Order: sequence, then structure tokens, then C-alpha cells
Amino acid sequence: MGKLSATAVKAATRPGRLGDGDGLFLLVQPGGTKSWVCRVQKNGNRRDFGLGSASKISLAQARERARQIRTWMELGLDPLFERRKAQGVPTFKEATAKVLTAHRKTWRNEKHEAQWLQTLKAYAFPHIGDARVSEITGPMIRNVLAEIWLTKPETARRVRQRIGTVLDWAYASGYRESEAPMRAITKGLPKQPKKDGHFAAMPYSRVPRFVLKLRERESFSRLALEFAIFTAARSGEVRGASWDEIDLEEMRIGVQ
Repeated sequence: MGKLSATAVKAATRPGRLGDGDGLFLLVQPGGTKSWVCRVQKNGNRRDFGLGSASKISLAQARERARQIRTWMELGLDPLFERRKAQGVPTFKEATAKVLTAHRKTWRNEKHEAQWLQTLKAYAFPHIGDARVSEITGPMIRNVLAEIWLTKPETARRVRQRIGTVLDWAYASGYRESEAPMRAITKGLPKQPKKDGHFAAMPYSRVPRFVLKLRERESFSRLALEFAIFTAARSGEVRGASWDEIDLEEMRIGVQ
């Protein structure tokens, strides 16, 4: 028999924590809002699980939810993961949509988001798009990457990183019991061919127009690239240059 009653829950106004027993508590906030929390301790580890607002969850419902959480813990299951499963685990496509929404404010521009999504649509969705994120295994991810790992190495690495981001979100949100083994997957794939490391030179006649286009941008990298073009300095020297290495007076004389 619990210590609280429905009447006591309704009448509670003083901020604090009221115990019902077996780890179930009613939290009363200074503003008057009330919510349920279940505290469980096992093997020396204590965890609190929110059960919802007391305005929507009755005392009887809170007791039942707390009882379920304690049962999961006794069985060695993660209550957060089990609750997510009960609510419905999203597919990889659905999880991707949630990740894009969460990261939208951090994208450099809309084009970056479009490219991010397009790679998954083209290479991941046909294989794992409709699979629940809780069911996606290492071999499934490896099969996605294996088709393009050697023929499109740069794209494959981007697909790998983006799949990892979606599954990291799923794990952190309680939809997966473990992280995706991305490092092991990479080791299970053949070694990619080395990059050539060289890019084709721009024809001299196109440089003036390129510089004009470059000046439309507002960034330090634009200035660095323009400096490299006009001085023929190596990119590493430009990136690591300091002001004491540049003689501004000599540059002015050269311009005159």
C-alpha cells in the first residue's frame, strides 16, 4: 500500500519531493507543477526515470509505470530502451529525418543539408531505410558500404559517417541497446586506394574571372586563397603564415 493518496497528490503545493514508496516520488516545483519520478538502484547505481506530469498521469498509473520499470531493471533490461520500444522504434529513414531537424541550425547552408540527405537516399535507404534502428547490425552497414567502398571511396566515407551519426542519435535516444560498431565495420572492408593528392591546374586565362568570383565571398579562407594565387606560395605556408613574415612596406612599393 502506497503512502500517498489521490487527494494528497491533488492537495500538494509545497515545493519538494513526496515519497509514495518503492522508489516512486511526486515532485512539486516552485511554480506549482507536479510530476512523477521513479528512482531505482541496482548494483550500487542509482537512476531516476521521469514518468510524466501528475496532471496527466494518475497516482495509480504512476505506480504501474514504476512497477514496470523496477521489473525491467530486475531482468537486466534498460528501462529507457524498453520504453522507447513500447512507443515505437523509428526506421532509419524516420531517424534520419529527426537528425536532420535537430542539426538543421548547425548546417553551413541548405545545400549541405541536401547533399547530406542525398547520399543516404542514394546508398543507404535502398538497403536499411525501412529497417528499425534497433535492428541495424554491423554486417548490414558493411553491405551498404561494400558496394561503393572501392569505386567511390570519398562518397563511401561520407555515407559511413552519416549512417554513424543517425545511429549515434538512435543510441543516445534509447532506441538502440548498443552503439553501431563503425570502427570494426571499417576494419572489415578492404583498404581503399590512396588519393592521388593532385588537382588539375586552372588555365591561366580563367584565373581573373575566378578571382572576381572568389571576391564575392566573405571569409578568411577566401583571403588566404587569393594570397596564395598572387604569391604562388604553398598552401601550408599560407595557412601557417604570421604577420612578422610579411613586409607590408615592400608590398606597397611593389604595387607602385
